[in-house]
Amino acid sequence: MLNEKIEAAFNGQINAEMYSAYLYLSMSAYFAATGMAGFANWMRVQAQEEMVHAMKFFDHISERGGRVALKAIDGPPTEWDSPVAAFEHVYEHERKVTGLINGLVDLAIEEKDHASRSFLQWFVDEQVEEEDSASTVLDRLKLIGDSGNGLFMMDRELGQRVFTPPAEPKT
Repeated sequence: MLNEKIEAAFNGQINAEMYSAYLYLSMSAYFAATGMAGFANWMRVQAQEEMVHAMKFFDHISERGGRVALKAIDGPPTEWDSPVAAFEHVYEHERKVTGLINGLVDLAIEEKDHASRSFLQWFVDEQVEEEDSASTVLDRLKLIGDSGNGLFMMDRELGQRVFTPPAEPKT
């Protein structure tokens, strides 16, 4: 049985993950409107990943006898000054999410909820990947600078990203 503190914290994380999806969809719309279909695709795939994360928390709460309580999702920004500014936002956002996940791990340890601690390890590992992915794109954008050719090539590359659902753990 999921205790009340963990249940409330995990419900909060569902909201944070759904906000992340909403943020990345907003960024996808921004890039699509600026003619950068590859960047838009990258953000759309990122939004799909965030929804998978939200559903993992949703399912964990349900499987542990808890109650999912969805709350309103704040509206994300809709404009950025440049692709660099957008990816700076992505990187800072992923760092914030890492902090939220680390706080959940701390809570699971404090509450001696070993099942939730084990569940959260996937997210700890995922956040390393998320931060690395965002910082890699950001670093490359900074190298490109205002080069139209560089942005064109980067847009084409980011357009190749495909959503791949995470593998289910073997039981």
